[in-house]
Amino acid sequence: MPEENQPTKKNNNGPILGEELLRKISEHPCYDKNAQHKYGRIHLAVAPACNIQCNFCVREFDCVNESRPGVTSQVLTPEEALEKTRQILADYPFIKVVAIAGPGDPLANDETFETFELIRNEFPEITLCMSTNGLMLPEKLPEMLRTGVSTLTVTVNAIDPEIQAKIVDHIVYHGKVYKGVEAAKIQIKNQLDGIKAAVDAGIVVKVNTVLIPGINDKHVIEIAKKLNELGVYIMNVMPLITQGAFADLEPPTPEERKAVQEACEPYVMQMRHCRQCRADAYGLLAQDMSQMSEERRKVIKIQTKEDMEKARAVLEKNGKKED
Repeated sequence: MPEENQPTKKNNNGPILGEELLRKISEHPCYDKNAQHKYGRIHLAVAPACNIQCNFCVREFDCVNESRPGVTSQVLTPEEALEKTRQILADYPFIKVVAIAGPGDPLANDETFETFELIRNEFPEITLCMSTNGLMLPEKLPEMLRTGVSTLTVTVNAIDPEIQAKIVDHIVYHGKVYKGVEAAKIQIKNQLDGIKAAVDAGIVVKVNTVLIPGINDKHVIEIAKKLNELGVYIMNVMPLITQGAFADLEPPTPEERKAVQEACEPYVMQMRHCRQCRADAYGLLAQDMSQMSEERRKVIKIQTKEDMEKARAVLEKNGKKED
């Protein structure tokens, strides 16, 4: 475990964390509910390929009016992603997290690590974050650590292979296609092994679980208990978006989702402010600028500049008083 991540503090039902990771959590809008109002994130859509096919997943490109995971207006090269990061961080300094969340799976795309390396070299203080289905997590973890990823989201929808087999149509693992329970066993093992290894390496882990009525809704609490054993920091129970092979299912009601969250809360902290972001989202969680007009983005840019000038004036005034 890196020196700066050595244990110093523990929340009520989560892992022990070091001061540097606690700082990053306090500035990460997904990991700290208070940070969502002050700090933003940028998702860089550099990872189009995916190695599994979930029954609820539909990846789309050039889709500007839809807000959900798997959607992006364009796929970027690592160099384009770096330039976009430069522009956005210069205009909106409240953004503290650079993440890769698709539109496919980041660990199935070499461009993910090329991008992280470019970002880390130019912006060493920025928090690097990733979302993955976890299939390749155990073997790709060294690359994640090398490129400086410190916060990680893994989607875990079941730890029972019989249930997982109903959620994922197939996986592609080391060039071979697997289906059914056989595929589920491989993915679940890699997810759990990878999460444990990531936690042990000092990465803060969030787990996303898609709540699917009639399939895994009674099983989610078992996932939460396992996450507690693994040292996962926070869990995000997400409502099913009915599409793809699951287009005819009924999504959970807000009340059903809340009941599952409350049942899981004793085992792992619950994220309750998720916006199910696009693969190219940026800004505050509740203010995705990827879908805003240029005029609206300019207003936010002006407001940000004015806020910085006010803060600078306060600091200068306080400095004069101290003199």
